[in-house]
Amino acid sequence: MPNTTLYYVHDPMCSWCWGYRPTWDTLQAQLQQQLGQQLTIKYLVGGLAPDSDLPMPRPMQQMLQQTWQKITQQLGTKFNHDFWHLCQPRRSTYPACRASIIARQYGLEKQMINAIQQAYYLNAKNPSDLDTLVAIAIQVGIPEAPFVEQLTANDIDKQLLQEINLAGQLPIQGFPSLVLMVDNNAYSIRLDYHQWQTSLADIRTILSNIKPC
Repeated sequence: MPNTTLYYVHDPMCSWCWGYRPTWDTLQAQLQQQLGQQLTIKYLVGGLAPDSDLPMPRPMQQMLQQTWQKITQQLGTKFNHDFWHLCQPRRSTYPACRASIIARQYGLEKQMINAIQQAYYLNAKNPSDLDTLVAIAIQVGIPEAPFVEQLTANDIDKQLLQEINLAGQLPIQGFPSLVLMVDNNAYSIRLDYHQWQTSLADIRTILSNIKPC
């Protein structure tokens, strides 16, 4: 079989990624069970918003609150709206993206992403803040001192920018997105928030049309 990778392009603080998570978890389990030896799943952070210490403008806060409500209406996803008055929102997701990359080195990437999402969307914590990310790192089993050091390390920032650049070259429509890479060919995979079978069918169709090396 040729080198085959399924990229999950996301941002840990993307609300639609949180809404998609139950379907994505099921799809991953099915892929592992049915096609585990034929493809590798890799997470790719796309970086929604760069570093910023500025408060999020009120119109953007209102827009995001409306997005949360829309996701709840369409998908039944739970959100803790206390976040908007308990925290000082900032439009800054790069710190959470770096935390995910660091966790990958420890084999804890999925655990980190899930913990960031739960802290943000269920527990009204702000993953744009360093203290929130440190607490999450400790929670998932990453030592505090090296985690804090790596959050501002040049190599982690370089890797983040490389992933953002790669995501920009893939055939995606936003976050989350799925892209099947076979050798040097990228195939956009339909992403269905309700039915994991839609994406699996696309992947199977593409793989069945590829001749073995």
